[in-house]
Amino acid sequence: MSGSNRDVVIVQAIRTPLCRARKGGLAKLPPSTLLSTVLHGVLLKDPPNAKAKANNTDYLISPSSVQDVCVGNVLSPPTAAVSFRMAALAAGLPHTTSLSTTNRQCSSGLQAIANIAHAIQCGSINIGIGAGVESMSMNPMHKLYEDHPPEVEWDKMQSCKEAMDCLVPMGVTSENVAKKYHLNRRTLDEFAAKSHLKSARAQSLGKFKSEIIPIGDVCQDDGIRPATTAYKLSKLKPVFDKKNGSTTAGNSSQLTDGAAAVLLMSREEAMKRNLPILGVWRSFAVEGVPPKIMGIGPVYAIPSALKKASLSTNDIDVYEINEAFATQAYYSIQQLQLDPSKVNPNGGAISLGHPLGCTGARLVVTLLNEMRREKKRRGVVSMCIGTGMGAAAVLEVEGMRSSL
Repeated sequence: MSGSNRDVVIVQAIRTPLCRARKGGLAKLPPSTLLSTVLHGVLLKDPPNAKAKANNTDYLISPSSVQDVCVGNVLSPPTAAVSFRMAALAAGLPHTTSLSTTNRQCSSGLQAIANIAHAIQCGSINIGIGAGVESMSMNPMHKLYEDHPPEVEWDKMQSCKEAMDCLVPMGVTSENVAKKYHLNRRTLDEFAAKSHLKSARAQSLGKFKSEIIPIGDVCQDDGIRPATTAYKLSKLKPVFDKKNGSTTAGNSSQLTDGAAAVLLMSREEAMKRNLPILGVWRSFAVEGVPPKIMGIGPVYAIPSALKKASLSTNDIDVYEINEAFATQAYYSIQQLQLDPSKVNPNGGAISLGHPLGCTGARLVVTLLNEMRREKKRRGVVSMCIGTGMGAAAVLEVEGMRSSL
C-alpha cells in the first residue's frame, strides 16, 4: 500500500485506565470527566507522562486546529450531547470545535473514529478527534430498558420475530452461539483464563503505560485477575441458562468505566505540521447478522473490511477482537481460522473490561501501541454489536514489516 496525501492518519491515541464499574477507581466520576481527560490528553505531546489538566498546554497541536469531535456512547441519557460538549470545552477545545455523539452499541467508539475519518476523506474537515466513553457505574446496563424502553408499536413488532430478537439479552445471545456452534464450557473458561494471564503479563511488563493517561491517582487497569485459572472459573455458575448454560460472569466481559480518544488528520496535514504518524486508517466495514446470535458479527465484518483494503486474514499481524463473551470471540477466531497468537496478545475485554461506548476507540489505541512496540505492520480491530451486527477496521503502521 503506497501512501497518499488523501490518506487519513492517526497522530495520537490515548485512553484512561479501565476500571471496574461500581467498585473500581473511576466509579465516582461522571462520563464527562472521563471524556474531558482524554480529549485534553490526546492533544498533548506526551500524554502518559503528563497531567491531564486544563492548564497543561504542552500541545502536540493547538486545540483550535481541531475542527470536529465525534464521541461514541451507549448508556448515557440524551443529555449526554450537552454534557459531552461541556466536557470538550472544559478540556480546552474552543467553541469553534464542533461535537457530535454516535451510538452503534458496542462499536460506538470505533464508529466515532470512522465518522471523523470519513469526514476527512471527503474533505469536510482536515483534523478531528474520534472518541468513546462509558461510565457503567453511573449508567448501569440494567437500567437502560427500564428508563428508556424502545418506542415502538408492539403489536407490529411482535409480528416480526427478528425485530423481537433485538430484545434478547446479550448473555442469552452468548448461550445461543454456544449451543448453535457446540462450544463447551471448558474451552470457554480456558479462553477467559488466558485473557487474564495475557493482560497480567502485559501490565507487569509495563506495556499499557504508553497508552494510558492517569486520572488523579488512578493510573492502571484494575479488573485484571492474575491468579485466575480455568479451574477457578469452572466453579462459577451459568447466569443466563442456569441448568445447561456455559456463559458465566467469569467468561464474559467485565462491566467497566473508561474513555479513549484518537486524533486524526489528512496525511497532507500531518506532513505540513511535521507530526509523527502512528498509523494509517485503511478501511472500515459494518455487517448485519441475526440479532439472536449477534456475537458472530466479526466473522462477517472482518472479511468485509479486509476486502476493502485488498487484504486477506493471513496478511494481518495483530487482531484486537472484543471479548464481549468468550463464546463469540472464540468462535470468531476459529471460524476465520486466525492464528490465536495474533489475537488479543495483551488480553481483552474479559480481563480488561468492556465500557460499551469506549471499547471501539480503546481497541484502536491498544492495537496501534502493540503494533509499534512489536514492529508489526497491519492490524484489525473488530467487535460484535448488540441487535445483530459486526464492525471492523484495518489499520497500518508504516515502515514495519509484516510478520509473514
